[in-house]
Amino acid sequence: GVTYTIAVGDGGVGGSNNPGSSPTPNSGNARGASGGNSVFASITSAGGGGGGSSSASGNAGGSGGGGGQNANGGAGNTPSTSPSQGNNGGNSTNGNGGGAGGGGAGAVGSSTSGGGVNGGAGTASSITGSSVTYAGGGGGGEDQNTSGNNGSGGSGGGGNGGGSGANTGSAGTNGLGGGGGGGGQNGSAKGGSGGSGIVIIRRLTSDSNTTSGTVTTDGSDTIHSFTSSGTFRA
Repeated sequence: GVTYTIAVGDGGVGGSNNPGSSPTPNSGNARGASGGNSVFASITSAGGGGGGSSSASGNAGGSGGGGGQNANGGAGNTPSTSPSQGNNGGNSTNGNGGGAGGGGAGAVGSSTSGGGVNGGAGTASSITGSSVTYAGGGGGGEDQNTSGNNGSGGSGGGGNGGGSGANTGSAGTNGLGGGGGGGGQNGSAKGGSGGSGIVIIRRLTSDSNTTSGTVTTDGSDTIHSFTSSGTFRA
């Protein structure tokens, strides 16, 4: 008979080379915004950290954002929880290099001294009755001297970094919490936005007739999946 409020975090908006269009300008470039938290009752899962830009580090978060050109990645598992929420973003150590990979729930983002590199892998869960991988890190965008060496997003909805052509990073997958891919070195390139989160509750079917969220069943259990904010009555 208790009603709980559920908040599903939105993905952070990708960064841009336009210093006026993103929350954290830095030397003519702008980092990506961090994702929002997802909450059920007293349990909070932190949104992922926004990716870095030229000489600007990635932000800390549930998983850390990858470092921009010549910058470090953000710390994962921030704030600290047990079990861990996620992993650090990778570092970029070349002044003309590509972006590092964002951290994933299951692995750190790759570091680079050259082109863009891959995001960290997410983590698989079978809470819904079948295995689904969530929270992969975004891939780093290509460097300014080489075409097409962008990184791939991590398994679990991570977006690819920007490569040849438009150089804009791919968005992370909504409902999986995947990180957006970093933008490449094209002057109009943008980072991909992160994917929104999800809250999943699994309970004994015999305990309640609650029907909130998207309802599925698995054996003697009922699963409630929320991809947008709502309420759950226990």
